[in-house]
Amino acid sequence: MISHVSVVTVYVNDQERARAFYTDKLGFEVRRDDPMSESARWLEVAPKGLHSPRVVLYKAEGQWEGRAGGFQSFVFATPDVNATYQELSGRGVEFTAPPKQEPWGMWAQFKDQDGNEFGLFEEPAP
Repeated sequence: MISHVSVVTVYVNDQERARAFYTDKLGFEVRRDDPMSESARWLEVAPKGLHSPRVVLYKAEGQWEGRAGGFQSFVFATPDVNATYQELSGRGVEFTAPPKQEPWGMWAQFKDQDGNEFGLFEEPAP
């Protein structure tokens, strides 16, 4: 039986720039950083202290070229969208939609260094 989602992939153009964004601006930590080829590596980051899922920052090259950018198919969660918006904005994260009360809850959207866009949803910590 499947027990959980282990990793999700975000395609990036430059893994070093992506690493800096996700660690310095979002406050994630590096979980793995292993070579895969001469130009790419398996680079996993995650929010500090959480075990699953992790985000693989995968170099958009070869068959994956051109995949960086656009709205991503997963959403980040926070116990307080407004506080997270203030903190991340202060670190230079660009929000494409500021916090707003929607019918399903508090919501905001931000993007990374390659234009990958993510939803930010307010839900209580587990």
